[in-house]
Amino acid sequence: MYRAILLDLYGTLVHDDDTQVDEAATVVADLAAVTPDVVAQEWYTRICAMADAAHGPDFRHLAELNLSSLTDTAAHFGVRVDARQICRRQMEFWRRPPLFPDSRPFLAAVDVPVCLVSDADRDDLEAVLALHQITVDTLVTSEDARAYKPRPEPFQLALQRLGLTAADVIHVGDSPSSDIAGASQVGIDTAFVSRDGRRLPAHLAATHTVDTLTALLPALG
Repeated sequence: MYRAILLDLYGTLVHDDDTQVDEAATVVADLAAVTPDVVAQEWYTRICAMADAAHGPDFRHLAELNLSSLTDTAAHFGVRVDARQICRRQMEFWRRPPLFPDSRPFLAAVDVPVCLVSDADRDDLEAVLALHQITVDTLVTSEDARAYKPRPEPFQLALQRLGLTAADVIHVGDSPSSDIAGASQVGIDTAFVSRDGRRLPAHLAATHTVDTLTALLPALG
């Protein structure tokens, strides 16, 4: 059916940094006398805007975007922080996130090439693969594509490296915007991994929706 699988990393194959984000947001929130969720939302909005603008000659690494967006978020709430110190645990986590329990069985079961497509700096992604002794056929980071999902460049580079067309592959991920909307706009079938029961926004539709990676195996043939 599909000749290859494009696969997101954080939140799909390995755990995301939600706990560490909450910790960093709480530090800023305590200084600014606001709630952590307000800080986290502002931080998310700012880093997404920065990532949207960081493509081609204006590309910036994720680590830089992360620190800049938190610094700007703190300033928005009237406080100054050492973003590098506050984000230290988060950025260390990027290199050693735990695997989801279904990840190894999924990778062992698929019999077509797998390409990781991740909004990550390459050294962080390679550290994750080395830690868990995971081997994939190829990988595309935002650093490689000089762009972040949902822009088309990461998906287009993945197809180029696989030597395939959009009709040949499926993209599997947990982000409605980055993964489902991003891959769909390139004409790629999608699988939305909703481990916590989240639903896609009404304006989006995935080819498949599953609660684990292994639940997708029957659809892959």
